[in-house]
Amino acid sequence: MLSERRDIMSRLAEVAALDLPDCWIGAGFVRAPVWDMLHGFATPTAVPDIDVIYFDPADPSLKAETDLEARLRDLGPGFPWSVRNQARMHLRNSDDPYIGTGDAVSKWVETATAVAARIGADGRPALLAPHGLADLFGLKIRPTPHYRRRMAVFEQRVAAKNWTATWPRLAVQRD
Repeated sequence: MLSERRDIMSRLAEVAALDLPDCWIGAGFVRAPVWDMLHGFATPTAVPDIDVIYFDPADPSLKAETDLEARLRDLGPGFPWSVRNQARMHLRNSDDPYIGTGDAVSKWVETATAVAARIGADGRPALLAPHGLADLFGLKIRPTPHYRRRMAVFEQRVAAKNWTATWPRLAVQRD
């Protein structure tokens, strides 16, 4: 499905050109096109940002992320790039240090959001989905196991994102 979208493949190629370690584009970049398809939308829903994630413990500086966002703006101007090194994000999230991008994504708030894509060795999109794809394709919003102990954060995100206004067939599940 993602490989059929020229816009998605272009963004994945732009990020691949950075040649960052353990690098993916995650969250709404993957989630929104799936939910759009399942809702039969002809026009893609705009995402507020394109979440580029990578894992580089050698340089966890904010400056590195800012520099990478500038490079992406040169490669793909006009897009809302957001670059985050997952080697430092555990600090913001009050977690133990992550061991890689997959570990970090597994600790995102919702299972349907804990997905990412990149161009695989075969030139097609490869997916990272530590909680599987059932909730994403089943139109379910539920907390990851990591956030079941932080339900207030989950509830705040669900309210703030208001996904059901855009995709009315979504079901919020708190189990």
